[in-house]
Amino acid sequence: MRSYLTASGAAALLLLSGAAPAVADDGADRSFTIEDPRITESSGLAASRAHPGIYWTHNDSDDGPYVYAVDSRTGKTVATITMKGVGEPRDVEAISLGPDGDLYVGDIGDNLNGSWDHVWIYRFPEPKQLKDTTVRATQYDVKYADGPRNAEALMVHPKTGRVYIASKNEDGGGLYEGPAKLTTGATNVFRRVGEVPWVTDGAFSPDGKELVLRSYFSARGYAFENGRLGADHAVQAPFQRQAESVTYTADGSALMFGSEGERSDVQRVDVDGGGAGRDGKSPSKEGGAASSSSAGAGSGGTGGVKGTTLTGVLVLAGIGFLVLMKRRRKGN
Repeated sequence: MRSYLTASGAAALLLLSGAAPAVADDGADRSFTIEDPRITESSGLAASRAHPGIYWTHNDSDDGPYVYAVDSRTGKTVATITMKGVGEPRDVEAISLGPDGDLYVGDIGDNLNGSWDHVWIYRFPEPKQLKDTTVRATQYDVKYADGPRNAEALMVHPKTGRVYIASKNEDGGGLYEGPAKLTTGATNVFRRVGEVPWVTDGAFSPDGKELVLRSYFSARGYAFENGRLGADHAVQAPFQRQAESVTYTADGSALMFGSEGERSDVQRVDVDGGGAGRDGKSPSKEGGAASSSSAGAGSGGTGGVKGTTLTGVLVLAGIGFLVLMKRRRKGN
C-alpha cells in the first residue's frame, strides 16, 4: 500500500494527537528502526521463534520474492531469503509464523479491490541459520467463497495451524477461514466467518486466544475460540506514518506495530499482565474492561480510546484543517 498521508500532513497530525515515540528497552524485542535501504514498504511482521529478537518482514510490491530478517537490537537486516518455486509476487501484504515452524507469506493484496480472481500464499520453513539463502517455497492458490477482494492481513493460528485472512474495506471487511489444511492440487477456498473493521494487518496471541487487528488509525482485540470472533475491545496502538503491520513478540509480552516508508519505525506496546502467551492475559486495553459487543462490530469497548479511535478522530480533523488552510491560501 502506497503512502496514505503526506509528510506535512502526518507531522501536523502528530502534533494534534500528542503521540510520543515509544521508549526502547535494553534488550531484544524493543522498539527499533528498520535500517535496510531496500526495505521501503514493510507491510508485514512476524516474530521469529527460532531466533530471539528477530523479526521477519517484506516489501509491499515491485520487490521480488524476498523476505528479510531484521534484528530488533540494531534494526539491521541479518538475512535475506529468496523464495524459488513460486511465481512473480504481485502484492505481498502479510507474513505469519505457523505452529509447524513455517513462515506463511500472503501475496493477497489487490489495490484494484477485486480485480484478481485468485491470490497466493507462499510457505517455507523458518531457516535455522540467519544468513542469505535461497529456499524452495510451496505456493497455494487462494480464492474467496464470496468473490475477489482486497486484503492485507494473514494470520496463522498458533495452535491449529489454520490460516485466516481479513479483507480490507473502508466500510468494514470480513474474516475468512481457510481449509483445515492447505493443498497444492486444488484451489484453497476461504470462507467468511466474521465481520471486521478496516484492517491493514493482524496477529494471534501465542496462545491463540486473542486476535488483534489493526488499521491506519486504531487497533482492536477479539477473543478467539473455536475459529470464531468473540467480545472485542480497543487496543492501545501508536500513531504511525502509515500503519501497516502488527505482531506479538514471541513470548507474548508485547505487541510490535510497524509502518511503511524508508527507515520505518517498529514500536513496542506492552501487553497487560506481561504476556498473552504465558498467562492468557489480553493485550493492553484502553479504558480497562473488554466490550461485550458482538464479534466484528468494531465499535465495542466503551472506555477511553487514547491512541486508537481518538487518534483516528484527530487524524480526520487534521486532514480537514490542512485542506481548509490550503483553500484559504488559494483564495488569497
